[in-house]
Amino acid sequence: MSVRRTWVVREGSDAASWFDVRLTFADGARLEALAVLSRDGVRVEDVRARPPLSLDDLSVLAEWLEHPLFDACAPADAAPAASRRARPAWPGGREGRRLVAREYRAAREAGGDPVLAVMRATGHGRRRSLRLIGQARDDGFLTPRRARR
Repeated sequence: MSVRRTWVVREGSDAASWFDVRLTFADGARLEALAVLSRDGVRVEDVRARPPLSLDDLSVLAEWLEHPLFDACAPADAAPAASRRARPAWPGGREGRRLVAREYRAAREAGGDPVLAVMRATGHGRRRSLRLIGQARDDGFLTPRRARR
C-alpha cells in the first residue's frame, strides 16, 4: 500500500487532507483512490480498480483506508486522534473465536461475504479477520476448509 498526501486545506482549527492511495495485490489486482481525511472521518472521492470492486467491497473501502491514512499523517495535520472510531469491544480467546464463528455462519446463511461480516463485527482488517476465522476453524467452531488426507 502506498499513501501519499496530495494537499491539505485548513479552515480555522479544522483541516482536511487529500491522499492518493495505491494498493497492489499479489494476484495483480490494483486499486487507486483519492481519499479525504477530516474530522468527520474518511471519504473516498475517486476510485479506480482493476478488476472492478464489488458493491460490498466498495461500501467498506473507506474503512479499509482509514487506519493507513491516520498512520500517514501527523495528528496536528489532520483530525484529532479523539475522532478516530474506536474498535468495538471484542472478547479474546475461545469466546472471541466462538463469536467470530457465529458472525461467519450468519453471513453465509444470509448470502453475504462472511469475511466482511467478521471485519465489521471485530473492527479488524481483512488479514486479522482471516486469522481469527482460521483460529475458529482450528477450535472446531467452523468446518475445516479442506478435507485432510
